[in-house]
Amino acid sequence: MTLPSQVSHKPAAPHSIGFLLLENFTLFSLASAIEPLRMANQLAGRELYRWYTLSVDGQPIRASDGLQVTPDAALSVPLSLDMVIVCGGVGPNRSVQREHIAWLQSQARLSRHLGAICTGSWALAKAGLLDGYEASIHWECLAAMQEAFPRVILTPRLFSIDRDRVSSSGGTAPLDMMLTLISRHHGRELAAGISEMFICDRVRGESDQQRVPLKHVLGTTQPKLLEIVALMEANLEEPIGLDELADYVDLSRRQLERLFQKHLLCAPSRYYLKLRLTRARQLLKQTSFSIIDVASACGFVSTPHFSKCYREFFGIPPRDERLGITTPEFSPPTLKKEDATLLKSATFEPLSAGPPSSAGVALDQARGEPTYASVKIKQGEGV
Repeated sequence: MTLPSQVSHKPAAPHSIGFLLLENFTLFSLASAIEPLRMANQLAGRELYRWYTLSVDGQPIRASDGLQVTPDAALSVPLSLDMVIVCGGVGPNRSVQREHIAWLQSQARLSRHLGAICTGSWALAKAGLLDGYEASIHWECLAAMQEAFPRVILTPRLFSIDRDRVSSSGGTAPLDMMLTLISRHHGRELAAGISEMFICDRVRGESDQQRVPLKHVLGTTQPKLLEIVALMEANLEEPIGLDELADYVDLSRRQLERLFQKHLLCAPSRYYLKLRLTRARQLLKQTSFSIIDVASACGFVSTPHFSKCYREFFGIPPRDERLGITTPEFSPPTLKKEDATLLKSATFEPLSAGPPSSAGVALDQARGEPTYASVKIKQGEGV
């Protein structure tokens, strides 16, 4: 009798991420990116991720709230990283130094994934590493960055994942981005467990957009337009006719249409429809309302008409939106031949000169938690 050979499946090496801190970085956004990694390790009961904070010289660096953070290492310390994420904040155009640009370009030559949170995309763009890529940045910087870096495909979405580049806006958006990546690396069950631990009702996806205040777009020069949009937002369930809207602000319908076309680049009816469909999307994702009720709450007289408009605007029908859609895997980069000897099977281990990762310390402290190793990760999973 021939016995089947026993194959030993060694767990995948931890995914190693370096967080490059720019002066005046946003501490809130950094925490939103790191905490999901910590919790992933805790729930899995092993080190799926490890992370390092970095600065030019390794000296303490000040966050936008005035607190100082002592990084794990300087840029000169050789670390084996899978991904580098730039953490920006206030005044990214003043915070990016030549040393940052040179180092980021060296990481790109090593075929490492590059990312950014809050305003960190500015640094990647300045280094020429976002040309031809879709990218997200905090809405305050959207206009300035588009003007400074026209080759970057900027989007108002909360976060963007485009090939080997990831970027998110500020606040809690990095949490959504990291949960999406964790789901792709290790499955939805782990991402759902992390969401529960952080009392996160819904993980926002790549198609969710930042809510950019219209006042920021228009300034204070168009008070009538701001008033009309406010009326639209307050009357989504029972839409107001365009003639009536124009009367409210003492304009003719033709003047109203010209105002929207000039400043918002669309017809007022189209803008109104966008507001109603965006609200419908929120209800589909955040409530248990039936599709009929959602359609009614957003001013649609029939479900078929609502479904048709929704599909045309978002590319999927409301039913599929509620169920969720499958996204492609975020695959690791392919190394160039000249770099293959640098990043081999033990690439995820820090080189001898590297500092210990705080991920190990956090994992040790979590061993007594009731949720430790509560989510089973299949052997061989991971990036």
